[in-house]
Amino acid sequence: MLIDFFRTTLHHAITTPAGDGFAPIRVPKGLARRLNVTLGQPLCSKEQLASRHAAEARLIAMRVAKARDGKTPGVVSAPETRPAAPVMVYFEKDRNTRELARVEDVFKGKSIAYQLLDVAGDEATLAFVMRAASCEEDDLPVVFVAGTPIGGYGALVDADVSGALAKAIYG
Repeated sequence: MLIDFFRTTLHHAITTPAGDGFAPIRVPKGLARRLNVTLGQPLCSKEQLASRHAAEARLIAMRVAKARDGKTPGVVSAPETRPAAPVMVYFEKDRNTRELARVEDVFKGKSIAYQLLDVAGDEATLAFVMRAASCEEDDLPVVFVAGTPIGGYGALVDADVSGALAKAIYG
């Protein structure tokens, strides 16, 4: 698709180190990278785009299967006797608010209790989150279940679709 070509080409242009030694090129590229993250990364690599298309195809297949037999495939129901593991969402104030809203929508849609923890100004907690989740500051928000990092929004959706999220929370 032509739009996919432009998305991947522009992503390559803003992430390549070519021209970073020259301030009139480096500064706009940095701004473009931050804007891309703020908007939910509409510009992405070919691998990320292929992953997004595969996830979209899985979602469509699940919707078709649910419409056909009334059951949601891959969803593990929560056992009544076991309490849910604590779910923590580490985020930084005013950064990636769109992705934070998406993460919250996933938990609200599944009626999963979660706690938001702002790491702005808390360097120790931010360092812990980045080390434990193997991520950068731009990757926040990051979801942890019972102290185990799940990842950002994309990893959360993958875990939800595969049933790993329900298994991690409810055992």
